[in-house]
Amino acid sequence: MVKRIYVKKKAGFDIIAKQTLQDLKENLQLKNLEDLILLNRYDVSGVSNEAFEKAKTTIFSEPQVDEYFEEDYPFEGYQVFGIEYLPGQFDQRANSLEECLQILTDGKRPIAKTATIYLLKGNLAEEEVTKIKKYLINSVDSRECSLEKVDSLEDAVDTPEDVAVIEGFTKMTEEDAEKFYQKYGFAMDLKDLKFCQKYFRDTEKRDPTITEMKMIDTYWSDHCRHTTFLTRLEVIDIKWDLLQKVYEEYLKARDFVYEGKKAKDVCLMDVATIAVKELKKQGYLKDIDESEEINACSIKAEILVDGKPEEYLIMFKNETHNHPTEIEPFGGAATCLGGAIRDPLSGRVYVYQAMRVTGCGDPRKTIEETLPNKLPQRKLTIDAARGYSSYGNQIGLATGQVAEIYHEGYVAKRMEIGALIGAAPKENVVRKRPEPGDVVILLGGRTGRDGCGGATGSSKAHNSSSLSTCGAEVQKGNAPEERKIQRLFREKEVTKLIKRCNDFGSGCVSVAVRQLADGLLINLDKVPKKYEGLDGTELAISESQERMAVVVAKKDVEKFIEYAEKENIEASIVAKVVEEPRLQMFWRGKLIVDIAREFLNTNGDVKNANVEIRKPDYTKNPIHKPNPENIIEEWKKTIASLNCCSQKGLVERFDSTIGANTVIMPFGGKYQLTPAEGMVARIPTLKGYTNTGTIMTYGYNPYIATFSPFHSAIYAVIESVTKYVALRRRL
Repeated sequence: MVKRIYVKKKAGFDIIAKQTLQDLKENLQLKNLEDLILLNRYDVSGVSNEAFEKAKTTIFSEPQVDEYFEEDYPFEGYQVFGIEYLPGQFDQRANSLEECLQILTDGKRPIAKTATIYLLKGNLAEEEVTKIKKYLINSVDSRECSLEKVDSLEDAVDTPEDVAVIEGFTKMTEEDAEKFYQKYGFAMDLKDLKFCQKYFRDTEKRDPTITEMKMIDTYWSDHCRHTTFLTRLEVIDIKWDLLQKVYEEYLKARDFVYEGKKAKDVCLMDVATIAVKELKKQGYLKDIDESEEINACSIKAEILVDGKPEEYLIMFKNETHNHPTEIEPFGGAATCLGGAIRDPLSGRVYVYQAMRVTGCGDPRKTIEETLPNKLPQRKLTIDAARGYSSYGNQIGLATGQVAEIYHEGYVAKRMEIGALIGAAPKENVVRKRPEPGDVVILLGGRTGRDGCGGATGSSKAHNSSSLSTCGAEVQKGNAPEERKIQRLFREKEVTKLIKRCNDFGSGCVSVAVRQLADGLLINLDKVPKKYEGLDGTELAISESQERMAVVVAKKDVEKFIEYAEKENIEASIVAKVVEEPRLQMFWRGKLIVDIAREFLNTNGDVKNANVEIRKPDYTKNPIHKPNPENIIEEWKKTIASLNCCSQKGLVERFDSTIGANTVIMPFGGKYQLTPAEGMVARIPTLKGYTNTGTIMTYGYNPYIATFSPFHSAIYAVIESVTKYVALRRRL
């Protein structure tokens, strides 16, 4: 039997309802909208009357701030509609409700569905109500729900069909290949498609399955293989003397770095990294931590723990989620942070401080000024801030620096960046090459349709239909689940069992497990699912940051799973390492992926480009402006711009003190109104307090003070700051 309850905030606590009312009246110009009431609607089944009664004031509501209504609510006098998540989208509220009810009953997990009900009061025309619905419902992840009560919460599940073989793929003509490419919306280009066609025709001598093509598309997406940065630059025509000299210095550095060995292609990636390679070869970068694992940028630093020197690994990571945040602001921004955390976390370090830098159009623009098929800038900036702060505050990550830049260049696509820093004792991180017989364990959250195609989606060009067709590409963050993995990986006994680890951020099994070893047998039937009905392709390419793939020796499997269970984390054996260098995936006992590692490692067809660089026209450069005729007027114009306004309201959404490691607060000065120019935090340890392990991050360029003689000047500054903070705390 389905039980229903409505929960409403009491007067004075209905802050979100009042904010929504004000937002609608201002941005939609609804003069006749008098009042708005928000209700959280919960439908549950599989719970006894006794447990339901007990849950009314302990789980569904808080008596001090909420009032609840069973079965019905007096809707008279209001225009009513509700919003619910689309089927297959992860609903954290419903998930948490199910967990709480299961704890309360200590029995079988019940089923829960949630919806947000809006009650509108006022003389509103039908087109005005439609306008409100369009503003509040993001069709990427939500829909209008029925107000009628259903008899069952069990979703109708269609049994997925077997994975199809693409008949005739190896014999496709140019025209057929073009149609096939357009039909499936691949992120790879037609040259990559023909490259695949040649491989399956000449090497495998068969047609591929759709899972194989989707998996290859994921693995070769720009997001995963960095197509843009690894494109080979063949002809470089520079018509700017200054840059020509810089380019000649780059060529000299290449000669030095690659002397006696095969040189990398001239590409943007090589241009960006050549200076570091040169410094390393010259012996200057002895503190860089290198490994075969693909995690975050990592360095070694000796810090004092309880007065004794100890070697730590410090990892830096930044993540952009521009595309996901553009189409689904809350989930996109939330998983920007969660996605940034997952890389250093897979490196077995604890992330303790974050920085958020974003770019947005003018959020004061009206709905009418919004570009067609785009979300309003106001909705983007507010919901993205809610998403990022919600995830960070739940997982317990201090956000030390928050800054948003307003510029018309961000109207076409928003900028969402999360940068962070983590640390762990070096002795806790073991890195070994997987061997045949080792086991791959999937750790953490379950697999759903949210996140399918995230890597390829962020690698494609988008158009006016993207807002309504790319919903599945945006993951739904589950911060408590990732938090559990954080706690697990702080245990030395756990991390020393891990030979290699990878996250499920881009491409799920297709990439996360595939990168662990050369030869793998993967059983997709062992992948835990959020719900039934997922087919083999969806299981292979759905991504999220709340899952890890770890390689452990067969003898350590039972011990590792026991540790995971203590943290209430699901751990499932999904693959084993084998000798033959092939990637093989089974679903329903059938082989649906069988590809040579050598082919996957080619990263597809080689990309080539020619470059012409002209000297910039400084008269059109916004940075190089001529001296103003009237300096006072120019000064007034500057301070009146949106970028000079206080961002205190935005910054205070983010908790900067979680973990008690923050040294500099986001605002300082006599009146606590002066924004800090950077962020500083002490490295958290498991044994005690660090005396010299302080990370400083200035502006948008993070670096670490490792306190070697080379950093003595920085050390002196940090030492004085930390002593001052310690003194203030004692006082």
